[in-house]
Amino acid sequence: MKDEIFSVLQRIGRSFMLPVAVLPIAGLLLGIGSSFTNATTIKMYGMEGLLGSGTILHALLMVMSSAGNTIFGNLPIIFAVGVAIGMAKAEKEVAALSAMIAYFVMNISCNTALQIGGQLTADGKVAPGVLEGTIASTCGIMSLQMGVFGGIIVGLGVSWLHNRYHKIELPDALSFFGGSRFIPIVSTVAYLFVGIAMYFIWPIVQNGIFALGSLVTGTGYFGTLIFGIVKRALIPFGLHHVFYLPFWQTGVGGSMMVDGNLVQGGQNIFFAQLASPNVTHFSADATRYFSGEFIFMIFGLPGAALAMYRCARPEKKRIAGGLLLSAALTSMFTGITEPIEFSFLFVAPMLFYVQVVLAGAAYMIAHMLNIAVGLTFSGGLLDLFIFGILQGNDKTNWMYIIPVGIVYFFLYYFIFTLLIKKFNLKTPGREDDDEETKLYTKADVRARAAGTGAAAGDELSQLIAYGLGSKVNITSVDCCATRLRCSVVDSSLVNEKVLKSTGAVGVIVKGTGVQVIYGPKVTVIKANLETYLETAPAVETGFDAPAETEVSDGEKETVPAGRTEKRELCSPFTGMIHPITEAPDAAFAGKMMGDGYFVYPENGEVLAPSDGEVMFVFDTKHAIGMKSADGTEYLLHIGVDTVALGGKGFEVMVANGQTVKKGDKLMQFDPVFIKENATSDACLVIFTGLQEGQEIRMEATGKVKALDVAASYEAPLE
Repeated sequence: MKDEIFSVLQRIGRSFMLPVAVLPIAGLLLGIGSSFTNATTIKMYGMEGLLGSGTILHALLMVMSSAGNTIFGNLPIIFAVGVAIGMAKAEKEVAALSAMIAYFVMNISCNTALQIGGQLTADGKVAPGVLEGTIASTCGIMSLQMGVFGGIIVGLGVSWLHNRYHKIELPDALSFFGGSRFIPIVSTVAYLFVGIAMYFIWPIVQNGIFALGSLVTGTGYFGTLIFGIVKRALIPFGLHHVFYLPFWQTGVGGSMMVDGNLVQGGQNIFFAQLASPNVTHFSADATRYFSGEFIFMIFGLPGAALAMYRCARPEKKRIAGGLLLSAALTSMFTGITEPIEFSFLFVAPMLFYVQVVLAGAAYMIAHMLNIAVGLTFSGGLLDLFIFGILQGNDKTNWMYIIPVGIVYFFLYYFIFTLLIKKFNLKTPGREDDDEETKLYTKADVRARAAGTGAAAGDELSQLIAYGLGSKVNITSVDCCATRLRCSVVDSSLVNEKVLKSTGAVGVIVKGTGVQVIYGPKVTVIKANLETYLETAPAVETGFDAPAETEVSDGEKETVPAGRTEKRELCSPFTGMIHPITEAPDAAFAGKMMGDGYFVYPENGEVLAPSDGEVMFVFDTKHAIGMKSADGTEYLLHIGVDTVALGGKGFEVMVANGQTVKKGDKLMQFDPVFIKENATSDACLVIFTGLQEGQEIRMEATGKVKALDVAASYEAPLE
């Protein structure tokens, strides 16, 4: 359960990054535009003739400022669409359109409810007595002031509806509206009622948010310290976006009236003040959630890089110096700290703990010194220049960053040097002779946490990745009971010969989808491949396509000549039986997994067709591997593409290694659910252990009952 929650939170955090990615350009447009159209700034730098009112540059800068302001003013719908795209598992464009529609529907439902409730007048004005700031215009609709929370509610809800229903099949009369076309419809209906519900629920939630914001604000400098420590501590887990975003974009980070408008969230308050001509000093209470980053990103971490360089072994100093210099400059100019942070997190977690505490203290120190420098993405020199230096020290107190930063540079340098030498930490340049000098990434840390090395990757996974066109060509990896299912960018890069050399019995390429058939061992193959791809190079090199080899007749496993016996095979299902060649799936129909037959079921019972043993039960419950008492091995596979159901609709009554008798109930499934949610409800019996020359002969046609003789094959007498 804990792992599932963690995984979901990671996905949510990643989904936030798409709308967050637009903030830098919006901030730059607003920052540059507002700075150079401000009359005080123009006069300060004596640029009236170049940037004064009426000049071409002034007009252009006004447009830039307005463009940036518009993006910040419409962040809720940007988050609605961005989160829906990030959380949708397929057909993301459908999720995006549905989210936009749902966002409008939710807010217009709120608008109507507010009019009925008397909070809005007939002409759309806020009624007297309504708490200021609780109702605001969003995309031209007067609605509850939900901020980015409203967008996130829509994005998460629509993505859930999309992932659940984008393959839905409707009755023939309504079939046109099935599949992906159903998502905008169901989203509209759902968010019609969500909007009504928000009319009653959101005021309560809003009061809670304001209370939480007051609590955070009320803790003063200590609260800022805790915020900074928690944010940096969450970096390795990729959950920091989930943590800090409410402080940046919602009332959790405080609320403030700016030019008559209620603005919520630290970053939103800063940019609202940036766009205002009436602000004399930006709010340090708003910028407390990011101003401290300039101290340790521009000064502190380069000090750590210098310490690691000075502690490197003489013969490795040149290599380590080049790597660490690049990482230090990256941190200083862009605020991207991964190359440095993850390098010492990977080899010396003790140093990361020091970084967390020092970084948290930097947030607090910036708050105490009333430093109010905004940012769009991270605390590098570019943001410091635009949102600090250009705005002037009177508005930002940016000059305090320099002396504090110098102190931080030496703090990091001396603390890191002391710990590296005292505990002989294997920072870059201090590795053993047989180890590569390198910087590490988030993927390296995750790979080690999963029990693999940084360069982990068995040869089989490497070869599979190469056969799929290398890591850059692979967009997703999944599996069912027998097949590795991958999506690729360019299917022409898929090398079937290479994939078959990995032990695959067949390869199916349909569009950008690739199915590599391995049999029951595929779950292990998939897990190993996913682990390998965490740290794999973009393109695998050093592989040659395997030569095709002919297998002589003498080498083939065949049925020995001599006397044979007919072995009858009973059906585990009741329904209409068909030979495997008619299966509604190319891999099964081509006997890539083996010969057999299939049944379109009348009910959901699966009975043991003979005495035997359960070899395995697939995690998603849609397939069972069996071995009969006479040694016949077979796979029971319920439906086509049912792995995507995640076990829903299935109830398994047996376990791995269990002995069963003919007629014992192996499984119960919901045939209606399977038919509605899978590619096909065909129930397949695949005989996986047949020798060369053995084939399945159909003994029954039309309707069969469970335990009726369905087929047979010839087996040699012992």
